[in-house]
Amino acid sequence: MNSTVPAMPELIAPAHWHTVEFISDLHLDPSEPATVQAWRDYLASSTADAIFLLGDIFEVWVGDDALLEPGSFEAKCAATLRAASAKRSLFFMVGNRDFLAGDAFLHATGMTGLADPTVLVWGQRRIVLSHGDALCLDDVEYQQFRTLSRSAAWQQQLLSQPLAVRRAIGKSARSESEQRKQSGAPYADADSAMASDWLEQAQAQWLIHGHTHRPGDHALPPGAAGQARTRIVLSDWHIDGHSHRAEVLRVTPQSWQRVPL
Repeated sequence: MNSTVPAMPELIAPAHWHTVEFISDLHLDPSEPATVQAWRDYLASSTADAIFLLGDIFEVWVGDDALLEPGSFEAKCAATLRAASAKRSLFFMVGNRDFLAGDAFLHATGMTGLADPTVLVWGQRRIVLSHGDALCLDDVEYQQFRTLSRSAAWQQQLLSQPLAVRRAIGKSARSESEQRKQSGAPYADADSAMASDWLEQAQAQWLIHGHTHRPGDHALPPGAAGQARTRIVLSDWHIDGHSHRAEVLRVTPQSWQRVPL
């Protein structure tokens, strides 16, 4: 077994769950109001028993203190999430854009935070949930940054900067990301061997993740017990530009369905 397989806490699904939904990589930002409105409409209309938000929900999260700024985009989004979590369970996992979202954010929204990865145990079904960035081993430069940015010391140093400074840093990061997209640079894909190791360690059949902006279903080699295994990649959302892509993954213990918005 790969020694780098991380610890995987389990989330036991309540018996009354029939359908749950997964979204990720919305990259919510005030500059893309149509995407933000589609997200709000979705949260208000979903009939799922629970919704899992698997990272990069925000284009950038500069710190939970942004919630205290009157009329801030962050505060408005938190209110939307609070209203949705009053109707059904919402679970949140940080991504590479919103990894600074902390306990104050969870408290303000009523969501439950999830470690990355987490195993969802739903009846006889075991599902590994992840944002997906840790699986992209070929992106060596990013993996180095990920290790650095997840350290408490690095985060404390960044969060010690004034909010205005952090907003400027976030704006610069958005600009660099946009330049990267315009250049046509491909997103790194998840490493199949590591994905298989994670599933084997968790004795799970499905892996659900985002991050790669490559929605699709990928068969993996059968597990030691011979069970079929699948890597299910979530869609990113982008409605304001020339391309229109946004979908929700609707899941039951028996199957999954991609629902375009």
